[in-house]
Amino acid sequence: MMNDEVILSYLEELAEKLEILVRDENINIEESSLPGGLCRVEGKHVIILNSKATVKEKIQVMIKALQQFDLSGMYVKPVIRELLDGYSE
Repeated sequence: MMNDEVILSYLEELAEKLEILVRDENINIEESSLPGGLCRVEGKHVIILNSKATVKEKIQVMIKALQQFDLSGMYVKPVIRELLDGYSE
């Protein structure tokens, strides 16, 4: 089984290929249990990860965000493809 840090870095690589900026930020809001999510900043997609979130939570945020993009025309590591295809809330 692959460790979570490796999976997270693969997801970040994939985001980079899609020209999505990934930012690890200290989110200071009441609802700081929020692990992050996908948003648009000046027309560009950005995935914001709460720096206080666990690696597992960050992976879930990344998967949910990346599932919204068409990845059919690009190479995605099999382990990541499996996560993207198999994950639903």
